[in-house]
Amino acid sequence: MDKNKLMKLAVDAGKIILENGGETYRVEETIIIICKSYNIGDADCYVTPTGIMFSATGDNNENQSIIRRIKTRTIDLEKINLVNILSRNIAKGEVSPSALEDEIKKIKNYKKYKNSTLVFFSSIAAGFFTLLFNGNFIDFLVSLLIGSILKIFTIALNKIKINEFFINISGGFLIAFIASLMFYISPKLNIDTIIIGCIMLLVPGLSFTNSIRDTIAGDIVSGISKAVEATLMALAIATGTGILFKIWY
Repeated sequence: MDKNKLMKLAVDAGKIILENGGETYRVEETIIIICKSYNIGDADCYVTPTGIMFSATGDNNENQSIIRRIKTRTIDLEKINLVNILSRNIAKGEVSPSALEDEIKKIKNYKKYKNSTLVFFSSIAAGFFTLLFNGNFIDFLVSLLIGSILKIFTIALNKIKINEFFINISGGFLIAFIASLMFYISPKLNIDTIIIGCIMLLVPGLSFTNSIRDTIAGDIVSGISKAVEATLMALAIATGTGILFKIWY
């Protein structure tokens, strides 16, 4: 396999990490490790949350540049783990250049959980977050319902590629609407506890964490970008909830 092809595969590996919630420094390290392991010289890259810029010396000692635009991002820590394992195996010399392409394809197409599993555990998470915030058993049951509906709703919106900002606005609105409806039916419910517990499913905790880690690692642009993005996502959730309260009450 020629060096140009290997460089594209290295960047594809970094793209998988970036698209699934990985830190900027991890993307850069992975790309450089793969290039060094396959004797690709002068490899260097610059990564932001929305793109990868890479250059190295390819075939015939010509400088090659590759740019990858990141348009969709989600959270899948298992894919990040698989790329990390792959890069370590490459560094040990256990993955041939011809096998690299197949490994990258497997990771891209990897899907560990079915939608039904995601819906079930989202409802469980919402329910136990509600208990964590001092909700009672009835609040827990209502949160189970809201959590499952919210996950089905977000999966449907992701399939038609709705922007994450509007998904969070819609999600906050949906949570507040169902909670208010249930409170109207049974005023003994703790509506604030239910809403807070269910909103935890939308809170961008990983983005906040990665922004701090990137900033500490010296990636100031990426750190600030992720912090601003996480703040906007939190504002979107609050906006959706606030719109419902304004209409309902």
